[in-house]
Amino acid sequence: MAGTYDYSDLRALFVSCTLKPSPERSHTEGLMADSIAIMRRQGVTVEQIRAVDHVIAAGVQPNMSPSGVRDDWPGIAEQVLDADILVVGTPIWLGDKSSVCTRVIERLYSLSGHTNNTGQYVYYGRVGGVVVTGNEDGVKHVAMNVLYSLQHLGYVIPPQADAGWIGAVGPGPSYLDPDSGGPHSEFTQRNITFMTWNLMHLAAILKRAGGVPAHGNQLTAWDAGERFDHPNPEYR
Repeated sequence: MAGTYDYSDLRALFVSCTLKPSPERSHTEGLMADSIAIMRRQGVTVEQIRAVDHVIAAGVQPNMSPSGVRDDWPGIAEQVLDADILVVGTPIWLGDKSSVCTRVIERLYSLSGHTNNTGQYVYYGRVGGVVVTGNEDGVKHVAMNVLYSLQHLGYVIPPQADAGWIGAVGPGPSYLDPDSGGPHSEFTQRNITFMTWNLMHLAAILKRAGGVPAHGNQLTAWDAGERFDHPNPEYR
């Protein structure tokens, strides 16, 4: 079946939420790299950023610079909105996503009230996934948290939209460390592969269909009084 799909019109953005500034090695990016490689082999245009290398101000406005602080988020937001696929990668700390990941999710939220050219929320028509690594429990917890956040903002989540790896619980080797077994874990490599293909499949379906149908979900129409058959007379 190789070569029977054309995904050359898709764009993907991978946001790494490691706590380590470049050029330190990121184990999460090591797993993300497999997904990136598959997408690039299928012609997807892929960009990757390491969030901690940028100044992402605290706040839930699209641009926090008017508050008198440096804010690199507006430039990152342009990359987010240019992408059909968003993959968030994060390590696990204390059983949860990294603080950097929390900041990224908060700033994604800052655009959630904006609309696209059909009056839907701005993230409609895009798909999202998550990659998680660590050496303590939390892969599924983190995946649930991030994927819920993305779908709440408007992203479509395909089947098997997460992939992760953890070693033995407690101090021990991380994903890329020698003898960790991570890059040779069939379970992890299967999941990263399935996730990647499902992201591409669904992104292509949405892109070629013109996104999610623009009826019953248009903020602009609701604000103008349209109620899309809502049964409560109070809202008619």
